[in-house]
Amino acid sequence: MKSLPSISMHFLTLLFFFLHPIPTLGSTGYDTSPTDYIRTSCSATLYPVLCYTSLSGYANPVQQDPAPLARIAIGVSLSKARHIASYVSNLTRETAYGADPQASAALHDCFSNMDDAVDEIHGSLRQMRRLVAPGSESFRFQMGNVQTWMSAALTDEETCTDEFEDVKEGPLKTEVYERAVEVKKLTSNALALVNSYAEKGE
Repeated sequence: MKSLPSISMHFLTLLFFFLHPIPTLGSTGYDTSPTDYIRTSCSATLYPVLCYTSLSGYANPVQQDPAPLARIAIGVSLSKARHIASYVSNLTRETAYGADPQASAALHDCFSNMDDAVDEIHGSLRQMRRLVAPGSESFRFQMGNVQTWMSAALTDEETCTDEFEDVKEGPLKTEVYERAVEVKKLTSNALALVNSYAEKGE
């Protein structure tokens, strides 16, 4: 009677490794859990706490593989960038009449930059989904594209926040600025994970 749980656990262990092949790139061994792997990977980013909290929920698809970790980080950044682009677009229409001209101009420029960032992050995500095997010249070319687009997106997001430096303090500035900064941090983290994967795959 006591042997049944042991047999079941052994079967589940074998089934786990059958369904989840051993990562051949960046694996840290079986003694590290997927969440620990994400935490360790995030320690190399500028915002490790945000990195971990935004990605730890994806531990199952990530396991200990830097490729899905980088891809998911880009996806999280894209989702947030889309949300703030939509949010700023709505604000731009709402404040078109009667608003502080400086605030209206900052909102318009911020939307333009965020819209560009969305396109660049989306392009990065598409490229990540079409990656060839690491180690090849094609892989390095593809990762170079991803790095270039993510860097451009980060620059656009930074430009958005810069637009509000001279806008007078108030709820509008605070709300937009804080949301834009969060997106900027997520993109920065995603780029760091992309760079890490690119280095490991060379």
